[in-house]
Amino acid sequence: MPKKTEIDHYSDKEALDFHIKGKSGKIEIGSSKPLTTKRDLSLAYSPGVAAPVKEISKNPELAYDYTSKGNLVAVISNGSAILGLGNLGSLASKPVMEGKSVLFKRFADIDSIDIEIDNQDTNSIIETIKNISGTFGGINLEDIAAPDCFIIEQKLRETLDIPVFHDDQHGTAIITTAALINALDISKKKISEVKVVINGAGASAQACANLFKSTGVKNQNIIMCDSKGVIYKGRKNIDQFKSAFAIDTKFRTLEDAMKNADVFLGLSAKDVVSKEMVKSMAKNPIIFACANPDPEIKPELIEEVRDDAIIATGRSDYPNQVNNLIGFPYIFRGALDVRAKAINEEMKVAAANAIALLARENVPDEVVAAYGGDRPRYGKNYIIPSTFDPRLISVIPSAVADAAMKSGAARKVINDLELYKDQLSNRLDPSMSIMQGINAKIRKNPKRVIFAEGEDENMLKAAIEFGRNRLGIPILIGVEKRIKDQLKKIGLDENFKIEIVNSTDKKKREKYVKHLYKKLQREGQLERDVDRLVRNDRIAWGSSMIACKDADAMVTGNIRHYAASVEKLKKVVEARPGEEIFGMTMIVSKGKTILVADTNVQDFPSSERLVKVSKSCVRVARLFGFEPKVAFLSHSTFGKPISKNTKHVRDAIEMLKNDNVDFDFDGEMQPDVALNPIYQDIYPFSKIVGNANILIMPALHSAAISTKLMKVFGGGKLIGPLLIGLGLPIEVAPLRASTSEILNLASIASYSSDVIDYSN
Repeated sequence: MPKKTEIDHYSDKEALDFHIKGKSGKIEIGSSKPLTTKRDLSLAYSPGVAAPVKEISKNPELAYDYTSKGNLVAVISNGSAILGLGNLGSLASKPVMEGKSVLFKRFADIDSIDIEIDNQDTNSIIETIKNISGTFGGINLEDIAAPDCFIIEQKLRETLDIPVFHDDQHGTAIITTAALINALDISKKKISEVKVVINGAGASAQACANLFKSTGVKNQNIIMCDSKGVIYKGRKNIDQFKSAFAIDTKFRTLEDAMKNADVFLGLSAKDVVSKEMVKSMAKNPIIFACANPDPEIKPELIEEVRDDAIIATGRSDYPNQVNNLIGFPYIFRGALDVRAKAINEEMKVAAANAIALLARENVPDEVVAAYGGDRPRYGKNYIIPSTFDPRLISVIPSAVADAAMKSGAARKVINDLELYKDQLSNRLDPSMSIMQGINAKIRKNPKRVIFAEGEDENMLKAAIEFGRNRLGIPILIGVEKRIKDQLKKIGLDENFKIEIVNSTDKKKREKYVKHLYKKLQREGQLERDVDRLVRNDRIAWGSSMIACKDADAMVTGNIRHYAASVEKLKKVVEARPGEEIFGMTMIVSKGKTILVADTNVQDFPSSERLVKVSKSCVRVARLFGFEPKVAFLSHSTFGKPISKNTKHVRDAIEMLKNDNVDFDFDGEMQPDVALNPIYQDIYPFSKIVGNANILIMPALHSAAISTKLMKVFGGGKLIGPLLIGLGLPIEVAPLRASTSEILNLASIASYSSDVIDYSN
C-alpha cells in the first residue's frame, strides 16, 4: 500500500519537536533481565555470558532460546522510495524505519531495530543483509524502489533461512486480498469468475495480482495498467517484472479495461478514474481506490453514479481503509513463534482469510468504542477489521503459524493452537484507542469548543490541532496580541485563522453578566461583582458562552491546579441533577480500559457519594461502548482484614444491593483481585473478580496515587481526569498537561455535548 500521507494536521515544527523532545528519535533499548546487583551484571556479561556462548557454538538453533533472536526483526531500507517522497537517501529514511519498529512493538510485542544501508547497488545490499541476518528472526524490507525491491527480496529468500518480507508488496497484497474476499462474498460473486483491473504496476500492484491469483482469480481475468495503458502481450519497452502480467487482450486504455469489470484496484495516482468509467463497470462493482493521499476517484463521486458499489480506500476518513497495520505485525508474530524459514504463499493466503473472517464476526465492545459507540456490522461499509481490534493479535498469528507448520516452513511445532491464542492475548492485547472512536463521532457533527487559556502554548497547539483534524471549531479565550505572539513562537503565521474572544466584546459581556447574575444574585452577588467576574475570569466567561449557546463545550485548566479550576467551575455551573461532581481517569494498558474514580475532587467520600459516583461511572462507561463491571476497592477483600477505615465502602455496596441497579458490582476487594483472572478460582461466586473495568476508590489519595504510578511506572496511557457530573460539557486539564492530553479532553467535551442531555 502506498504510505499514508493524509492532509497534514500539524506544522513541520511540531513534527520536528515530537521527534527531538526528550530522547531523540522514537526507539530505545531496554533490558529484559534485572541488572541491579554485581551478580546480575556477572550473569548478563562476563563471566556468565560464556555459558550460552558455548551452547550456541555447539547448536546454533539455541540462539533462539538464549538470545532475543527469536523476537527480533530488522527493518531495512536504502531510502530509495521513502513514503511518497522518492529517493532521499538512507539516512533520511531513518525516522520512517524507526516508526515501523515502534509499530512492531506496539501491536505485536516484537522487538525491532532499524537498519539504513547507504547503497543503491542491489548486490551490495543483498550481501550486507546476508552478513547480518543471523542476528535476527526476520527481515522486513521497506521503502526500496522497484525493480530493486523484487531482486533483493528474491535473492534473500533463496539464501536466508529466516522470513524476508517486503511490506510495501506483500502487506498491501494481504490486506487487499482480505477485502476482496469479503467484497466478493457480499456481492455474491465467485472469485474464479470475476474480471479484475489493476491500475498501477509497481511493487504493491504486482504483489496484489499474485496473491489474487493464489486465492483463486484466474490469470486471464486480471488486466494490469501502468501510466501508458494496458500491459498486453507484445507491448514493447516493458521490463521482465511487468511482462509477467501481460495478457492477450484488445484493450489498450484504462477506460477500455474498465468496461464490464467486476473489480478495480487502484495503486496509482489521484483522479485517474472518471465517473463514466465507474458507470461502465459490471453490476455490484468492487472499487478499491487506494492511492494516497487522494484516491483514484473519491468515494462520493462513485456514489453519485453507483449505489451498488463496494468501496475501499487507503484513507482513514472513509469506510474500509486498506491499512498494512492490520497485517505485518501479526504476520511476523506468527512466523517468529514457529521459527519459520520464510513467509510463503500459504502463510499469506492464511493471513488474508483470517482477516476476512474476523470482519464477519460480531465485534467486541472495544471496537464499538473505537467507532464512537456505533457497532459496525459486516457489510458494504465494514469489510476490513478495525486496526485497533484486540482480536487481531490472536487470530492472525495463529493462522499464519498453522499455515507455516502445514506447509513445512516452520522449525518449531505449536501443538495446541487454542492455548497459543490465549497466550497471544495475554502477551499483548493491543490497547484500544478510545479517542479514535470519539474523534470519528465528533467529526460527523462538529461543535464549537472553547480553549479557555488561549495564550498557553500547549492549549494553543491543542486548539490548532483540533481545527486541523476537523474535530470541530476551536475558540480561544485570550488577549489577541499575546496569542499572535505565541503563534509566531510555535512556527505559525501570526495571522493564522482561528477565532479569538475576550471581554472586550461589550455585547457578549452584557449577555453573560445578565445570565450569571440570575444565578448568583441569591448568593449575595451584586451585578457589578458579576460584571467583574465575567471580565476577569475565563472560566466564568467560557461557561456563560456555553450556557448562552454561543459555544458547545470547553476545556480549561493547564495553568493552575486542577482543584482551583474545579472550585471556580462549581461557583458558576451546577451539578447535573442527582449526580456528584468528581474526577474519573481512564487507564488504557495492554488491551484493557479501566475507569477509576474519584481521582480529583473529594478527599473522603461518604457511602452515599460512592453510590452516586458508581452510577455515574456506569453511565459514562456505556457512552463509551463498554459493559460496566464495577469493583469497590479496598486494602481488604470481602472483609478480610476488617478495617473501620473502609466501612463506607461496605455500606455503599449494601446500598447498591437495595437499589436493584442494572449493572454488575462487587466488593470490597483489592485491585489485583478485581483485575487479575487468576483469582476467579478463589472467588468463583463473584462476577467481578478478574473482570472489573470500573474501579471505585475508597478515597481520593488512593485514586490519585495509583493512577499516577500507573502513568509513570506502569506504562499505562491515561485519558483525563474527566470531570463527571457537571451541568455543562466542560473538561479540566491538569496543571501542565501536554498538547495531546488537552486535545483529548477537548474531544471528550465535544462528544459529551452531543451525547449527554444537559437541558435539565
